[in-house]
Amino acid sequence: MIDGTRLGRYEIRSKIGEGGMGEVYLAQDTKLDRKVALKILPAELAGNTDRMQRFVQEAKAASALNHPNIITIYEIDETESGHFIATEFIDGETLRDPMVDSLRSDSRFTDLMRRIGFPQ
Repeated sequence: MIDGTRLGRYEIRSKIGEGGMGEVYLAQDTKLDRKVALKILPAELAGNTDRMQRFVQEAKAASALNHPNIITIYEIDETESGHFIATEFIDGETLRDPMVDSLRSDSRFTDLMRRIGFPQ
């Protein structure tokens, strides 16, 4: 997605991540004037019934929970550009960052990475 693209009331600002179920973008909620994270399901996955069900189930499961360590789901919706989940945006370190840092400080991991040719 290009910065400035609109999905309903959300305006894309930048890509902040990606995973097996789609890409995640920082966006601006133009109605409530707040930053949100949009998880966008790629069109090729939206056509797959099982993937679409998992996408909806993910949103329903997370929205049923209320805990400080779980993001708030604002909505799940569909526009002509595709299906998306709008969530609370939390700026900061990902869970992956401290995990990778921990592995990098483990000499067994760094030795393995060196042997398979990854830069330090």
